[in-house]
Amino acid sequence: MDRKNDGLRLMDGAGYKKIIIACDSYKGCLSSREVNEAIASGVKEWNADDASPEIITLEMSDGGEGMLDAFLSAMKGERVKIHAHDALMRWIEAEYGIVDDTAIIEIAQTAGLALIEPEQRNPMKATSWGVGEMIMNAYRRGVRRFIVGLGGSATSDCGIGMLKAMGDDWKKIRRECSFVLASDVTNPLCGENGAAHVFAPQKGADAKMVQMLDDRAKKFAEVSAKHFGYDRSEVPGAGAAGGLGYAFLQYFNAEARPGAELLLDEIGFEALIQNADLVITGEGHSDRQTLMGKLPQRILEHVTNQKIWLVSGGVSDRQAMLDAGFDWVIQVTPEEMPMDEAMKPEVARHHIIKAIREQFAL
Repeated sequence: MDRKNDGLRLMDGAGYKKIIIACDSYKGCLSSREVNEAIASGVKEWNADDASPEIITLEMSDGGEGMLDAFLSAMKGERVKIHAHDALMRWIEAEYGIVDDTAIIEIAQTAGLALIEPEQRNPMKATSWGVGEMIMNAYRRGVRRFIVGLGGSATSDCGIGMLKAMGDDWKKIRRECSFVLASDVTNPLCGENGAAHVFAPQKGADAKMVQMLDDRAKKFAEVSAKHFGYDRSEVPGAGAAGGLGYAFLQYFNAEARPGAELLLDEIGFEALIQNADLVITGEGHSDRQTLMGKLPQRILEHVTNQKIWLVSGGVSDRQAMLDAGFDWVIQVTPEEMPMDEAMKPEVARHHIIKAIREQFAL
């Protein structure tokens, strides 16, 4: 698909009858929903008359933080609250979603790094037990299809805790259920590019612990391969979420998909934008990595006949974004503004609204 920018700004808001807004979160600042709402406010402030365009906002996620909210918002599902254990086996209240016959599991609800105080983080002790509790709860409700978001984990236990929480029921779940993993991680389970070496230091591991975790992962993979007669430790994504990806691939024959693409497919994104005039997407910071499969680039791939804007907090290499096919690229944060000030939610919201209003007024 060639959507090379034709140099036309085409900013006349009066010409837009339907606008789709589908932005990722500005991480550490605004959620996907908050970003979308700020952009919608900018459109409405500029065009406040009765001829304002129809605006549809879609919460987005790549499978990490906010994935549960994004799926439930887009697919109108049921939110289920349960008591489960966090990565340090402390009781917490966790949530998952049910949409028709499908459970939406965000593993960070129980095994999330954000739930653990920095001084308490230790991937040698952290367990994915709570993930197993969520799956068992949904299974007992009759759910047989699972979409699992693998972002934001505190663990590096290869899913052993999850399997232990299931007990012997993992065998029934293997036979009766299907799993789709939402993750952009392509690392294998073991080795220098594996779960321990790449991700465990972020979770509190020192060099000695990293090696111990990697050795433990290799041993678990060897034992599992002998049991099943096949080894999926090298499959891209096996190293996601401290090896939880491996457990799902090896024990439950899961399918791994890029998180953003999975969400777009599940909500029927192409059908939603068919009669839209403009699609607006964005993220906290856009650079060349944006064009390597991040949410805005995934959305760009689906857009053919509509105008598409990229609205991000910061932008590096604006020309690369235009050359990729975005019709307009908007940086909402003033160049001279200190990052700590720009990251304040009310400041970011103000600048989003201001930037959108100004672009429509051109």
